[in-house]
Amino acid sequence: MSGDVAGGDGAAGTGPETGTKSRPGVFETWRQTPREAKALLAGVFVSKLAAFLQIFLVLFLTHRGFSAGQAGFALGVYGAGAVVGTAVGGWLSDRLTPRSATVISMMGSAGLIASLISITYYPVILLAVLLVSAVGQFYRPAAQSMITQLTPPDKLVMVTAMYMLCVNLGTTVAPLVGVALAQISYNLLFWAEALAVLAFGLIALVAFPKPERTSAAASTEEEEAPAEPAIRGRYLDVLKDYRYSLFMFAFFLQAVVYVQYTAALPLAIKAAGQSIWWYGALITMNAIICASCQMIATKFVQGWSIRVVQLVGFTLVALGYAMYAIEMLPVFLILGTLFWTLSEIIGVPTMFAYPGMIAPPHLRGRYFGAMQTMFGLGATVGPVLGVLLFQHVGQRVWLWMTLIEVVATVIGAIGIRRVTKPKPEAEPATPETVVEPPAGLAVDPTPQSATDRVT
Repeated sequence: MSGDVAGGDGAAGTGPETGTKSRPGVFETWRQTPREAKALLAGVFVSKLAAFLQIFLVLFLTHRGFSAGQAGFALGVYGAGAVVGTAVGGWLSDRLTPRSATVISMMGSAGLIASLISITYYPVILLAVLLVSAVGQFYRPAAQSMITQLTPPDKLVMVTAMYMLCVNLGTTVAPLVGVALAQISYNLLFWAEALAVLAFGLIALVAFPKPERTSAAASTEEEEAPAEPAIRGRYLDVLKDYRYSLFMFAFFLQAVVYVQYTAALPLAIKAAGQSIWWYGALITMNAIICASCQMIATKFVQGWSIRVVQLVGFTLVALGYAMYAIEMLPVFLILGTLFWTLSEIIGVPTMFAYPGMIAPPHLRGRYFGAMQTMFGLGATVGPVLGVLLFQHVGQRVWLWMTLIEVVATVIGAIGIRRVTKPKPEAEPATPETVVEPPAGLAVDPTPQSATDRVT
C-alpha cells in the first residue's frame, strides 16, 4: 500500500486528443452525474440547511436555565462526539454499506435531536449531545465513499466541489433560518432539524443504490481492479499506508492553522485596535468568494496533478497568515484573507476527493473517515493552541502559524501519491468514421482500452 498509484505526476488529458474534454464544466458534469449522486447532494443540502444544534446549543441550554460554563462544556462534548463519529462512520461504511451508514446516521440523529427537547437532567443532556453529534457524523465518510463509487473518475473532483458547495450553502443559510425559528420557539428549532435529517434518511433509503445495484463507474472499477480481499479491512491497514499517514498528519497541521480565522484572528484584530467590523467583513468576503468562484475554479483545477494542488493550496494558507504577521492593517487583512480563501477554492475539492482516488475499495470508508477524523482533531486542537499562543506571544502567533503551515506543506508533498488523472470516456465513433478491414484480414474483436493505446 505504500507504493505510488500507477501513472505519472502530470495531469492527464492535456494533449490534442482530449482538448477541453479533459476539463468538463459544471453543467456538463451535472448532466452526467448519476441520479443517486444527485439525491445524495440534495440530502446533504437539506440536512445542512437545518443544522441548528451546534450553532444554538449554548443559547438553548442557557435558555433552559443552565450556566454558561455548563453550556460551553456541552459544546465541547459535541465537538468530541463529531471527531469520534467520523471514525465510526468510516468503519460502518466499509463494514455495512455507505447507504446503510447514512440511513443509520440520519434516522438515529433525528430521534436523538428530538429527545433533547424533553431532557432536563444535565448529565443525560451531555450524553444525548455526545450521541447526536457522533451519530450525526456517520454519514460523512459514507457520503464521500458513495460519491467516489458513483462518479466517473474524471468528474470526481467536480462532483466533490458540488458536495462542498451544498455543505457551505446550507451552513451559511442555516443561522438565518435558525434565528427566525428560535424567535418562535427553541422546540420548533430542534423539531425542524430532526425533520430535515429524517428527510435525508428517507432520501438515502429510497434513492441510494442497494448492495446488489452498482453504477457504471463501479462496474468498470470492479472489472479493472483486482478482486477485493475476502477479509474485512481495519483502520490499522490505513495506518500501514505510511505515505497516506504522512498526508493525514499534514492535514491535521493544516486544520490547526486554518481554523485560526475563528480563534486567533478576531482576538488579533481587536488587540491591534481595529474595528471588529473588519472581522465580520473578512468572513463575509470569504463566504461570498467561495460560494461564487469555487465551482468555476474547479473546472480548471481538476486537471492539475494532486501534488501541485496540495502544494499550491497549502502554500496559499502560509502566505495568507504571513500577511497577518506583517501588520494588522486593513490592506494586509484583506490580502491575507484573499490568499487563504484562494487556498480553499483551489485545494478543498481535490484534497477531499483524494482518499477515494488511492484507497482500496474495501477500505474506502476508513480512508475517508481517517482523514476527516484528523481534520476534526486539528479543528478541535487549533483554537485552544491559537488562543494560548496569542496570550503568550501576541501578534507573533501568525509567524508560528506560518511556520507550522510550511511544515505541513512539506510533509503533505512527501505523503501525496502521484495519481494519473483519468481521461474522459471517448465518444462512440460515428458510422462514417468506422473503417472496415480488408477482406481476409483477421481482427481481434476485443476493444482496446485507453491505457493500451500508443500515443
